[in-house]
Amino acid sequence: MSFKSGFVSVIGRPNVGKSTLLNALTGQKIAIMSDKPQTTRNTIRGVITNDECQLVFIDTPGIHKPRTKLGEYMVNVASETMKEVDLILFLTEAAALPGNLDISIIEQLKKVNTPVFLILNKVDITGKDKLFSVIDGYSKLMDFKAVIPISALKNDGTDIIVREALKYLPEGPRFFSEDTLTDQPEKVIAAEMIREKVLLNLEDEVPHGVGVEVMSFKEREDGLVNIQATIYCEKSTHKGIIIGKQGQMLKKIGSAARFEIERLLDTKIFLELWVKVKPDWRNNDNMLKNLGYQNKKK
Repeated sequence: MSFKSGFVSVIGRPNVGKSTLLNALTGQKIAIMSDKPQTTRNTIRGVITNDECQLVFIDTPGIHKPRTKLGEYMVNVASETMKEVDLILFLTEAAALPGNLDISIIEQLKKVNTPVFLILNKVDITGKDKLFSVIDGYSKLMDFKAVIPISALKNDGTDIIVREALKYLPEGPRFFSEDTLTDQPEKVIAAEMIREKVLLNLEDEVPHGVGVEVMSFKEREDGLVNIQATIYCEKSTHKGIIIGKQGQMLKKIGSAARFEIERLLDTKIFLELWVKVKPDWRNNDNMLKNLGYQNKKK
């Protein structure tokens, strides 16, 4: 049997479970998750390899109406990947009929020649009658190559995605070794893990204005990894919230991040966090470049 390989983009509006799906497919947490929209800011690749194929899944930022240069970058990343992959998974929620943003995304999808699957997430909290009406609503808007209801949180139905994807992948080589789960550097994932803990622990007005830069990532001779990272925020009041009374919030964020990073690296780490104020950094080209957010066209 010939071996197949290809790139698969996961597209959708914010907060529909794209990162949860990527983590379920790879079997390991490589993309950060929270209940706040626009959690993913860059493309995160997850790799699945078996005897028949290698799929490189790309988790993209949620498509939304941008209000900052960072937002424009995020939407551009999501839109550009549609043109560069072998298959697109359009992920949405099984409980809701197509909204204006979903319809707008579908109009973009119609402009590319790439095969598109409709993936209806969160079926574990959706009644069958509702599910059928949602499928009907989306099917009237576009002719999808496959319609697959799943629960990314419970890893239910994700095997069907892989099986159906095989039908649309070209013959090709392994792009990554068999044991590779992601192409993201450990330094980048560590920064994302820290940002996730900020998202999970802070008030709604703070997380969107937070960026994380790992300043130093060094492995010592005894195997322990020293990580020094800076959390950037846009207001001095936000800095106070991130640090918390007597530094308790920053300690909480650091402790939770350290636990996740240690699981990822399978070793003990020493994590140092600083908080700095950078007003309006999401519209600062140099800051966006330093934090890894840079449009291909620039």
